[in-house]
Amino acid sequence: MKKIIILLLALSTTYSCNDYLEEENLSNAVAEEFYTTADGFASLVNANYAQLKNIYGKDPWLFVAGTDLYARGRTAEPPGLSEYTNLNGFSDGVDHLYKTCYAAIQTINMGMYYADKTAQTNVLQRQIGELKFLRANSYFLLVQTYGDVSLVTDYINTPQLSFSRTPAEDVYKFIIQELESALPLVDNSIYNGRVNARAVKNLLAQVYLTKGYETFGTSDDFRLAAQYADDAIGGQSLSLTFEDFWRPKNEINSEVIFSVQYSSESAATSPLTLGHPQGSYFGPYQGGSEVAGDAPYRTYSLCPTQFAIDLYTEDDTRWKSTFMTEVYERYFDYFDKTDHNELIVAHYYEPKWYAGNTTYKTQYITNHPNVEYHEYGSYAAENNPNFDYQTIPVKKFDDPSAQFGKNSNTRDIILAHLSDTYLIAAEAYLKSGNTSKGLERINEVRRRAGVSNITSSQLDIDFILDERAREMLGEYNRWFDLKRTGKLVERASKYNFLIQQSNFIGNNGNLKILRPIPQSAIDLNKNPDFKQNPAY
Repeated sequence: MKKIIILLLALSTTYSCNDYLEEENLSNAVAEEFYTTADGFASLVNANYAQLKNIYGKDPWLFVAGTDLYARGRTAEPPGLSEYTNLNGFSDGVDHLYKTCYAAIQTINMGMYYADKTAQTNVLQRQIGELKFLRANSYFLLVQTYGDVSLVTDYINTPQLSFSRTPAEDVYKFIIQELESALPLVDNSIYNGRVNARAVKNLLAQVYLTKGYETFGTSDDFRLAAQYADDAIGGQSLSLTFEDFWRPKNEINSEVIFSVQYSSESAATSPLTLGHPQGSYFGPYQGGSEVAGDAPYRTYSLCPTQFAIDLYTEDDTRWKSTFMTEVYERYFDYFDKTDHNELIVAHYYEPKWYAGNTTYKTQYITNHPNVEYHEYGSYAAENNPNFDYQTIPVKKFDDPSAQFGKNSNTRDIILAHLSDTYLIAAEAYLKSGNTSKGLERINEVRRRAGVSNITSSQLDIDFILDERAREMLGEYNRWFDLKRTGKLVERASKYNFLIQQSNFIGNNGNLKILRPIPQSAIDLNKNPDFKQNPAY
């Protein structure tokens, strides 16, 4: 295979990770000695987990922007990724996954190189399985985002400036081979932050489900997706309440399958930079540094659209568990106080089931005389507010122990969990023609939420996407969900007030579904046959 390195990556190998050692920055000579020891190789494996922070712990535009659920409030978002206007290889943020995933792949390839040289231990095969999972995950992100991408499996320690794009079909084959070969190597232990068999099965379900929609996909892909999803579920029901699942400092629980690990201890040397920004999005600005310790930092971007807000019903427990519908005078008292009865409500966001009920509004204000009452229909992203608290806050990622700042959240970023797997299974069964089993899987999610079962006549891709929105608002998967199901153009232009269908029309009438290859990568490439994606 042609050896490749993309110089724009500016690879770094000194990332910290909760409970994991940091990889040493060593010369080649010392590395040959260090990484061939058990401790040295373990540090190299741990450094690969740390790479997840660079992939997922930065601005999440490539994961969620430009969809049906989120739009800017008061703060601008990168217009290319959020609105598809002037989107090209130079646009802000388009290179994020290209850089971080290839940086991770380079470090993983280093690990695989030293796996053949290091001391033989009783954990070596498990470590190799973990590396294979992490490499497959990076390639899965790349192929979904950019389409044909360069497939690199060799460890490169000298610059290579000519590379080509591997067809997406072959990239998917490699991802599946990596995961299937990883499965017998990793253990079946309860999730503790490291890759286990359940995480591998879950990712295989996602990969097969996504591949099934591609032109080279087959109906058997959906069958295998359902099978792997059920294997990952393992007969486990959703026993935690939605509120408890998202409770701060409860990120390692029985329903979490895989996550990016953080801790306040690992961020202690630079608490304003070594955390992540997930909690700072999906809600309104709530004051500056003068409220430090009282309310979280918010960017006022990626705010919920009216469509997202409308998805919930009165009996759905996810409404109050996702949104901070009552904001107390001190925001964090919601988490820090066990008794809320005596707390003063400063802001209230009226749900749609009380819209137009003047008696309810009058009574609520009478009971809470200090409240700013936000009527239903006034607090979505499209209202484009100019004042604080004018869009509804998403609370599920809040870290009440974080210092005031965008990158100070030290809660784990949850990437896969059991209810997500149930919905993957529901979609896979639907696409494979087994509606009855699809209903069973989606209704388990709805049972936990407290809403009624649906019937076979209601189960279609749009309903599954709606259910995924209710269950996973703010998680880093929405763009991939819409792109996978072929619903990106339809739903983004229908429900996002900043997007029109014409925004997706690119070069020669091609649609901007795939993201553009970063122009910096093209400029560094000496292969004249390396082409940009057709729409750009």
